[in-house]
Amino acid sequence: MIMQPRTGQRRRKPPMIPLTGPLRNSWDILLIIVGAFIMALTFNLFLLPNHIASGGVSGISIIVNQLLGIEPAYIQWLLNIPLFIAGVILLGRQYGMRSLIGTIVLPLFVYLTSSFPVPTTNPLLAALYGGIGVGLGLGIVFRGRGSTGGLSILAQIIQKYTGFSMSFCVILTDGSVIVFAGLLLKPEQALYALISLYITSKVIDAVELGFSNSKVAYIITNDIEHMQTAILNDLDRGLTKLNGEGGYTGDERTVLMVVIGQNEASRLKTIVRSVDPDAFVIISNAQEVLGKGFKMTG
Repeated sequence: MIMQPRTGQRRRKPPMIPLTGPLRNSWDILLIIVGAFIMALTFNLFLLPNHIASGGVSGISIIVNQLLGIEPAYIQWLLNIPLFIAGVILLGRQYGMRSLIGTIVLPLFVYLTSSFPVPTTNPLLAALYGGIGVGLGLGIVFRGRGSTGGLSILAQIIQKYTGFSMSFCVILTDGSVIVFAGLLLKPEQALYALISLYITSKVIDAVELGFSNSKVAYIITNDIEHMQTAILNDLDRGLTKLNGEGGYTGDERTVLMVVIGQNEASRLKTIVRSVDPDAFVIISNAQEVLGKGFKMTG
């Protein structure tokens, strides 16, 4: 792979929050607290009153509350203790401190917001908005490099040692809770919980990765030099040359890879057609792009 140097590249702005240091730690703690509050509010407004146990320790607390009438916040504190200890051992002390914050404040917010008025008793609406709220809260907490305790710690342990996506790990750990909810409460409630869990996983990915509008284009052309010049000068985007080989002919080919914004896709296609009408172009969505001219890491 050969990187094509060029001048006049778009400069990145430095991140508002440093990647390390006290300010970053304070920002992470704030994200954990905000995310925990959103989750607690969602729990009391949508999930608990409609008996939707969409996984996690919060889902277990809903099941126990329906069967035994115990305050959900107490159940959440009780179950979080052994899971928190496991998080400290397997994920490290620094992670454990961030998890401790979430482990304490989430049940606290659940307790403090328990008297808020319920906006809907429609289980479908509750599943939809509950999934959005939990996913938003969890995504914010994960961006703060923390956890709200409970089964989210288990999900992140699985992610660390398996490399699975966080959304898949959340589905894996929460699935068992939903099964028990269907067996001990009502099968219909488990179906609503599945809807909520699916939405949660999608919102987590959106919060963690962002709503990317970037695209990656692969261009195969017989006029490499003119195509490269047009992209560098007319589109003002850098490019990468990839070494390729024709599967049928066996001929060596150079493939140009260009990352662009969504609003530049039409312009790129126009440039390609003007240089080489017979060029072969593949344009696909890029989930997340980090680097010059795009988003900073962190």
